[in-house]
Amino acid sequence: MDHSYWNNWNFGWGWLIWFGFIFILFSNIGNWGYTYRAHRKYDMQSGNNAFDILSERYARGEISREEYSKMKADIAAA
Repeated sequence: MDHSYWNNWNFGWGWLIWFGFIFILFSNIGNWGYTYRAHRKYDMQSGNNAFDILSERYARGEISREEYSKMKADIAAA
């Protein structure tokens, strides 16, 4: 009696191992793609930086030109 049927990776439990490997591979690729897109989306919307806030305050008239110039130089030096 030939028992090579059970030792072949195409039959028996070998298909389950290959199916599991392929499933894990695709799920990891999908998870990486989702997290990459999510982080990229939120990193781009990180908010205003200091120069943008300062320019908005100057445009609204909250600070004078001299204060704007001084604060801009302070931010650039930091």
